[in-house]
Amino acid sequence: MSDQERPPEAEDQFEAEPEEHEDDQVSRMPFLAHLEELRSRLVRSAIAVGVAFLGTYLFKEQLYQGLARPLKAAMPPDAKLIYTAPAEAFFTYLKIALLAAIVVASPFIFYQFWRFIAPGLYDHERKAVWPFVLVSSVLFIVGAVFCYTMVFPYAFQFFMSFATDDIVPMLSLKSYLSFSATLLFAFGVIFEMPLVLVFLGRIGVVTSKGLKKNRKYAILIMFVAGAMFTPPDVVTQCMMAVPLILLYEISTLMVAATEKKKAARQEAEEAEFADEDDEPEQ
Repeated sequence: MSDQERPPEAEDQFEAEPEEHEDDQVSRMPFLAHLEELRSRLVRSAIAVGVAFLGTYLFKEQLYQGLARPLKAAMPPDAKLIYTAPAEAFFTYLKIALLAAIVVASPFIFYQFWRFIAPGLYDHERKAVWPFVLVSSVLFIVGAVFCYTMVFPYAFQFFMSFATDDIVPMLSLKSYLSFSATLLFAFGVIFEMPLVLVFLGRIGVVTSKGLKKNRKYAILIMFVAGAMFTPPDVVTQCMMAVPLILLYEISTLMVAATEKKKAARQEAEEAEFADEDDEPEQ
């Protein structure tokens, strides 16, 4: 069809092509570009941990004393931590300083994470990046503190209850660090549940009705997780499962509130479009 035969409507369609928004172009980046962006975020996070490590290593002995305090309180008076390899104590101090550095740098790490996923979010969701960063950091630290103050004393008392005159506990620095770090990070991660579920609710992956419907399965999974990450006694298992259940219920309420806000925003947008359509043409 020649230009003279082309209808004016078609000509307008060809001429009025919408311009791509910069954020839309970012969200449709090639796969390799996403990998490059991920690498950049990981490098920045690693640099932040390295800078924090320079400070935490100066307090390595104080950090070790603090980390070992719940265990020492439950151990017999004559029991001590030992190391069985020449460099085990040195590497233990390094690992403790590194764990502390990760905690210190966690706000920056969470910020890099949310910046990585930001291109896939709406404009109003991108504005909430700093609240998400703050809440993520607070929840992680609260989970680790809860584990340190509430779970560690009962867990170590349970383990030390097997000590007798013939069985003397001689725990190594390496084994204790591995056990305590696993529990601390496990509680820190599971306390992120409300934030994760609210985020999934915003993007439509989960709904409050679905969370309520699958509550019984979620509770079963939580008790299984409590049995996996805590000593095999009912008290410590419940100390992990009960907070998980409470966090799940809080998450359900927060997802429901998010759905109401989303529905209200959609109604307002529809009403605005309806008012624009009802305006008389001039």
